[in-house]
This record gives sequence, structure tokens and C-alpha cells, in this order.
Amino acid sequence: MAGTNTNSAGWQRFDFFLQQVQAIIAKAETETDPALSVYQQGIRTPLFMLEALCRIYMEVTGKKSFKKLRDLFKDFEDRLGAVDYYDGFGKEFSAKENIPQAIKDYIKSKMNEKLAELRTMLLDKGWAGSDNKRLRKIVSKLDNCSWPDNAKDAAAIKEFYRENIAEIVKDIKGKKINFDNVEQDVHELRREIRWLSIYPQALRGLMQLRPSTDNPEYLKKYLTPEILNSPFNKMPDPAGQKNIIYLDAGYFYALSWLIAELGKLKDNGLRIVAVNEALSSLKEKASEEKTLALCGDGQMSTADILKKSKEISDQFFAEKILQHLIPE
Repeated sequence: MAGTNTNSAGWQRFDFFLQQVQAIIAKAETETDPALSVYQQGIRTPLFMLEALCRIYMEVTGKKSFKKLRDLFKDFEDRLGAVDYYDGFGKEFSAKENIPQAIKDYIKSKMNEKLAELRTMLLDKGWAGSDNKRLRKIVSKLDNCSWPDNAKDAAAIKEFYRENIAEIVKDIKGKKINFDNVEQDVHELRREIRWLSIYPQALRGLMQLRPSTDNPEYLKKYLTPEILNSPFNKMPDPAGQKNIIYLDAGYFYALSWLIAELGKLKDNGLRIVAVNEALSSLKEKASEEKTLALCGDGQMSTADILKKSKEISDQFFAEKILQHLIPE
């Protein structure tokens, strides 16, 4: 996307992901169903990155325009998330013989319903259309922003990251997460700590991993092959950037482990929610026992999901992993 702040690190980060969004939408408009196309092309990833950048720069610059942009990107991403929710369980349930066809049909109908809502949003919000109306407005807002120079940009972002960590730790100590509900507790905690993993990707190389200097014994349990080889733990090329912000590799891998484990537990819990929703819609009585039987082997109960989530989270925060992310 063309703009007037091309020397600004902040602008360049937005531009990188806006170009991805533009390319996906342009391709989608050549397809029979543009909404399905943008979903299948993985547009959620650049939208996540743009939302992350807005979260950063609304604090770094103090500009309300970034909050408005954040809400815009989040609305788009949330709608894609709703499609993905039903699409994911629809594909999973299609292979399970013990799931009644009526439930499979309900989940499929909900996926189509969310896809229709996405289709309407693309037109109503100006994302679709050859004139690039929505994207041009976004570029205009970014052009009107006074960007900090690169040194101040990096310093402010480092402080933002520290404050973000402090807020999460404060919420945990204040018991704002009580592990009483999968969506409100497990999912919410994962959302919050996941941003700490998303920011380095959104910042396009400003953040890099540095080998741990202490390597305490308790870190070893987190350094699984799955985590060490995860593409999410490979930082973007710094490409000659100065003022690099270093993160401790071992503690960052531990963060990645908790995000992954909470993700598995969250999916287990949301599977129960999806089946219960379908049963209720079909005017059938929903119960944990019935739902667990339908979900089959390997499905954890809600109580076990919450218990396990609390156990691993309590240990993680007791070890003060987040406080060691940025080396002194």
C-alpha cells in the first residue's frame, strides 16, 4: 500500500501486513465466494498481526485512531474466528461415527450462517470492492500519524512489552482468572499471554531470541521437540534493524509451551460447548455425561480441563517465567 511515511519502522510494519490483506482480498474477488476464499487463504494471520500492532501503537503514540483501527481488524478477525470455530468442529465431527447426523448438520448450518455474516461484512464495511475503499481509509489514517523515530520506537515498545507482562502477572496475583469456566478463564488467559508471542512476529524482527544464561532445571520440562521446532518460535529476520529487543529464549519457549497446552485444553472444552449447543438447538436435553459419550475416547470432562489448566498455569506463574522474558 502506498503511503507517505515509508521510512518509519512503524509504518513499514503495518504496510507489510496490509499488503498481505490486500492481495488476499484481491484474489478472493475473482472467486465465486469471496468470503470463503478470504477465510481459506488464511487472512486471519495478517489481521492478528495488524491488531497486535494497533495494541502496541495505541499505547506508544497515545493516538485514539489506533484503537479504532484495532476494533476494525478485531471485528474482521472475530468473524473469521466464528467461521473457523464451526468449520473446525464440522470437519472433526464428520469423521466421528458416534456423532449423530443431526448434530453434524447443525454445525454445518452454523458454519454457513457465520460465512454469510462474513460475506455481508466484507461489503458493508468496504473491505470488498475494486476501489479498495476500506484499505485506502486505513492508509490515510496511518499517513496522518506522527511516528516516533526508530530509537524511540524501540524503547517505547520494550516498555510496552514490560508493562503488558506486569499487567498479566498482576491479574494472576489478583485472581482475576479463577478457572471456573473454559471460555471466560482458560480461553481468556490464553488470549492474553498469546499476545506476548504474537508481538515479536508483528514487529518484523525488532524482537529476537537470545540464548538463556541461567538454564534452571525447571525450564527443561517446557523445552519439548514440538516447542523447539515450532515455526512460531522462529523470529523474523531483523534485516539490519538496530535497537533490537532481546527476549530470553528458554523463557520464551516456556511461554510457547503454556500457550500450546492451554490451546489443547481450550479446544477440549469448546468441543463440549459445541455439542451442547447443538443438542439444545435440536431440543434435546444436554448433559455432561451424554456429551462426553458422544465426543468419544480422549475427551476430558469440564472439571478435568479446568483442573489441569489451573495446575499448569499455577506452576508456570509460580516459576515467574514472564518476569524473565526480557533479560536485565
